[in-house]
Amino acid sequence: MTHSKKTVTRLKRIEGQVRGVARMLEEDRYCIDVLHQVQAVKAALSKVEDAILADHAGSCVESAIAAGTAEDQREKFNELIDLFGKVKR
Repeated sequence: MTHSKKTVTRLKRIEGQVRGVARMLEEDRYCIDVLHQVQAVKAALSKVEDAILADHAGSCVESAIAAGTAEDQREKFNELIDLFGKVKR
């Protein structure tokens, strides 16, 4: 499965943000400022998660529905249920 170049670019930007948070901690920056940056990283990761999920639904799940067996369809559906169950924890 390939993910869009845009998603990979977004992940590289997040990587830079995380390094920035570490640098802020090393520089003993104000905690609230650090926490704002952590929230920004979490929001960016959430957008990446949404993009990958949409990619999965648009390719793997769609293929299983269109051409797969009932077993393939159940497997893809159960993968999504498991994923959403983990998000709730």
